[in-house]
Amino acid sequence: MKKTLSLFLAFFKIGAFTFGGGYAMIALLENEFVEKKKWITKNEFLDMVAIAESTPGPVAVNSATYIGYKTAGFKGAAVSTLAVCIPSFAVIFCISLFFEQFLKLTYVSYAFRGIQVCVIYLILSAGLKMLKNIKKTAFNIVILLSVIAAMVSCTVFSVSISSVCYILICGVLGMAAFFLKKLKKGCD
Repeated sequence: MKKTLSLFLAFFKIGAFTFGGGYAMIALLENEFVEKKKWITKNEFLDMVAIAESTPGPVAVNSATYIGYKTAGFKGAAVSTLAVCIPSFAVIFCISLFFEQFLKLTYVSYAFRGIQVCVIYLILSAGLKMLKNIKKTAFNIVILLSVIAAMVSCTVFSVSISSVCYILICGVLGMAAFFLKKLKKGCD
C-alpha cells in the first residue's frame, strides 16, 4: 500500500510539472526512479524507454505503466497510469473551457515560448544521459552512427517515412541482431 501511494504521488508530481510530453518526462523519470528511489536500474530504465517509445500510446503513459507494474504489479501499473494522466486531463479540461480567451493573453503566449525552450532542454538532457549510459561496444556505436546517418539523410533529402515503418524496420533489425548474436554464441 505504501509503495502504491508513493508511486501515485511521484507520477502525479511528474505529470503535473512536465511540459512537452513524454520525451521531456524521461529525464524526470530517470532522476526519480533510478537515482533517488533506486526502484529500477539504469539498464532497466533504458529498456523501459525503448519499450515505451515503440509501443502504441503516449510515452508518458507507457512509462508509468511499465514502472508501476515493475515495482508494484498490476495495482502499481493502474495507479501510476492514472496518476500521470490526471494533471494533464485537468489542465486540458480547464483550458478547453476558456480556450479562445486563454490564447489571447499576452503572458500566456510568452509563457508558452519559455516552456518550449525548457522542453528542448529536457529532451536533449534525457538523450545525452541515455547516450552516456549505453555500453560502448562496437555494435552499439555502429547502431548509433547508423541511426544518426539515417536521421540526417531523411532530413537533408526531405524524406518522410511513417513512424510505424521506422518501428517495424528497427524491430526487424533488432531481432536480426539478436538472432545473429545467438547464432554466433552457438557456433563458439
